[in-house]
Amino acid sequence: MLLCNKRIPKAMKNYSIVLLSLLVIFIFSCTPKNSKKQENASALTGYISLSGAFALYPMAVMWADEFKKENPGVKIDISAGGAGKGMADALSKMIDLGMVSREISPQEVEKGAWFVALTKDAVLPTINTGNPFLKELSATGVSRENLKKLFVTGEIKTWEELIGKPAKTPIHVFNRSDACGAAAMWGTFLGCSQEDLTGTGVFGDPGVADAVKNDIYGLGFNNVNYVYDITSRNKYGKMEVLPVDFNGNGILDSNENIYQTLDQINDAIVKGDYPSPPARDLYFVSKGKPEKKEVIAFIEWILTKGQQFVPQAGYVPLSGEKIEAELAKIKN
Repeated sequence: MLLCNKRIPKAMKNYSIVLLSLLVIFIFSCTPKNSKKQENASALTGYISLSGAFALYPMAVMWADEFKKENPGVKIDISAGGAGKGMADALSKMIDLGMVSREISPQEVEKGAWFVALTKDAVLPTINTGNPFLKELSATGVSRENLKKLFVTGEIKTWEELIGKPAKTPIHVFNRSDACGAAAMWGTFLGCSQEDLTGTGVFGDPGVADAVKNDIYGLGFNNVNYVYDITSRNKYGKMEVLPVDFNGNGILDSNENIYQTLDQINDAIVKGDYPSPPARDLYFVSKGKPEKKEVIAFIEWILTKGQQFVPQAGYVPLSGEKIEAELAKIKN
């Protein structure tokens, strides 16, 4: 009996250990599956397609990359081709969102264009760093009136005319061949439409930038992100901004000398020292208010969490008041 009494507690102890082990195995085998099911049930999935403005393209790519880190189940396809293409693709419902870098016209609204502002940038007149008249032009700037004579009427044809010297060196003016927000805003600044701008037509922001880089007598206009490197915050090699004498007094005042770095020009846009136009809001456009949950989530994310990436990408964030107004467009 004594031996029997010693064995029973030991057997019960072994039995308890077995039961406890089975329970642990059961818990660990079931819990991950249930958690995974819950995670999959709440995860955002879907597909978002965008096309349009070269101006917004780099920012949209960064936003998409960051958004997908939080929502890996969403695929986002982005292509550049000009604001005109973005608007046309959106209104025809070929894509979910068109990227547009100009104001939305009443006619486009009548056709069903729904739009939301996301960030700001500007269009800058650009020349080559090897331009032999750069030093003089950097001291005087170029008035809006003379810019119109360069890009619209063609009355000014040589670089010397801008600095009061005998004329002999031709100005090679480059324009955009695609329907785009940059040309539309540059035209608005000069009191005309894109169709009124003269010069050799070149496709896209990268095309105009390359044309100016390869021609010391070249003159064009580019969006901020095609003039400045977002990593160094300095201008790209062979790219320089032709300073604008906004008040037309014949000298470049301190509040007009605003082009040294990316952060300086963006600060000038915020303050209004570089006015609108040629500064402007950048938009997403769709045919009617978006209905796809992933599209709505993407826009809301851009206007909230996504704003933190705007300065990093070389753009100007929206004001808090503007963000609230744009978010209301989605919620209403």
